[in-house]
Formats: sequence, structure tokens, C-alpha cells
Amino acid sequence: MKFTASQIAEILDGEIVGNPNEEVSTLSKIEEGQKGSLTFLSNPKYTPYIYSTEASVVVVNKTFIAEKEVKSTLLKVDDAYQAFSKLLEFYNQIKLSKTGKEEPHSISKSAVIGKNHYIGAFVYIGDNVTLGDNVKVYPNSYIGDNVTVGDNTIIFSGVRIYSDCHIGKNCMINSGCVIGADGFGFVPNEDGEYSKIPQIGNVIIEDNVDIGATTTIDRATLGSTIIRKGVKLDNQIQVAHNVEIGKNTVIASQTGIAGSTKIGEGCQIGGQVGIVGHVVIGNNVKIQAQSGIGKNLNDNEVVQGSPAFGYSDFNKSYVHFKNFPKLVNSLYQLEKDIKELKEK
Repeated sequence: MKFTASQIAEILDGEIVGNPNEEVSTLSKIEEGQKGSLTFLSNPKYTPYIYSTEASVVVVNKTFIAEKEVKSTLLKVDDAYQAFSKLLEFYNQIKLSKTGKEEPHSISKSAVIGKNHYIGAFVYIGDNVTLGDNVKVYPNSYIGDNVTVGDNTIIFSGVRIYSDCHIGKNCMINSGCVIGADGFGFVPNEDGEYSKIPQIGNVIIEDNVDIGATTTIDRATLGSTIIRKGVKLDNQIQVAHNVEIGKNTVIASQTGIAGSTKIGEGCQIGGQVGIVGHVVIGNNVKIQAQSGIGKNLNDNEVVQGSPAFGYSDFNKSYVHFKNFPKLVNSLYQLEKDIKELKEK
């Protein structure tokens, strides 16, 4: 699909410097721009590329003043970065604008599916499922019995949503996610073997949640595992049974959260963090990557390490840790000197 500079200017409320009929059909980095592509300049570090790029249209800040000739048509806006983000969102909406049902698929007669939907090939939708308006389910996905999915949610290929789970509006669940698998619940018996504890709860995902590829969220033993509004989960995260994650919390890749842990609102959790079960993490907590959390954390704490402790204390301690061999050698030398003094 092609757009002219004037059409894009109308979307972004921008000012055109150059050819208003210049056409673009793809997006690019400024240093990799080719004829027919649209790019942007926001970071001054990339300014030299605007004089060499082959991109047809470049979105720039209104404050930009060219020091020499620019071949591209310029589109001046108040904030080039935000404007380009808006274009990316617009482009993504067009790219994901599929509708209708592909064959083959299996949809229960009791399922209720809203208008303007997309159901990809080899999708299975179970009994009493409800899908809202504008929901898109990409190929090879499974939606179990009694699941509800809110308006405008996108479920990418290969997602598995087990029975009785509830997904809110405007969510994005990326490929390979498993929502509602059994929690890790076993009890040892007299023979030293383990018996499975039935997991009869569900998963509730509220509105505006993004879940990265191959992330798993286990159903509760009783009650619900809950992902609150606005949460953003990266790829390959494990959320165990009965966990609750507060609204607008973001968690990076490969983090594991054990059962019944409660995480507050607005937290930022780095990659490869391990959190034990049954702890409470307050609001606006920041946990640095590869930290191990084994106790409750209060609101606004910033921690690092395994076991994690105060971020500033960790950095001070790490300076000494790096110099530990030198400190040990100094200690040995000091002991040697004291011994020689005593002998004298």
C-alpha cells in the first residue's frame, strides 16, 4: 500500500518541505533508507544520515534546519519520535487488518463471536467461548471451553488458552504463550512419591495487557492468577499459580515468579529475576536484572543482587568485590609483616 507525503502530513498534522506527491510504501531506519521508504530523524547523533539517505520522506522536528542539500522530502512535526511512533501504530493496524474465517477451523456451535473478527486456519474454539468485536485469532491457536476474550484483543499463532480463563480488551498475546496451564502443585505421600493437587482456578488478564512470546501463566489452585490492567510481560516469563501482578508493571524476559506472590503497581523488573513464592512486593519497586528476591519488598525500593539488597549498597559492595583478590593479597602481606615484627 502506498501513501503520499501529503496524506502522511494530514495524519501527523505536519508541514511538507519538498514534493507533496512523493510516495512511500515501507518504513526504514534513516541510515538504511531507500527510494520509496519513510524514516525519521530525532536523535542528533543521526543527523549526518539525513544528507545521504535515499529515503523518499523523512519526518523531522520543526526545529531542524538543513546545513546543506537534502534529497528527501521533509515532513516537519513538533516531535519526530512521537510522530513516527504514531505512524508505526497506524502501519501495524493496517498490517493486522485481516477479517473473516480461514479454512479449516473448528468452532463450537455454542461459541459467540463478535463482529469484524478474524479466525485463522486450524484454530480451535471450544464450548461457550465468547469473543468480543475486532478480536483476531491467528492460525494454530487453541481456545478452551468457557473462555472470554474482550474487544480488540489479538491472539497470535500457536497460543493456547485453557478453559475458564478471561482475557480483557485491547490485549496482545504473542505466539507460543500458554495461558491457564496447571500450576506446579504436588504433595509428597508416605511412599516418597508425589501426588498432584488439582488446579481448579483460572487466569484473569485485564485490559491493555501485552504478553510476549512463549510466556506461560499458570491457573490458580483455587481462585485466580491475576494480571492487572496495563501490565507488559516480555518473552519467556513464567508466572506461577495464584500470582497477582499489579497494574502497569513491566517485567523483562526470563523472569520466574513462584506461586502466590503479589507484585504491586508500577514496578519495573529486569530480565532473569527469580522471585520466591508467597512474598509481597510493593508499588513502584525496581528490581535489577538477575536479582533473586527471597523476602517482601516495600514501596519504591530499588534492589539488586542474589539475594537482592539495596541498589546503591550493591554498587558500593561490588567495587570491593572486584578488588577482592587484591584485598586478600594485602591481608596476607599484612599478616606476614606483623609476624616478622613479632619475631624481631
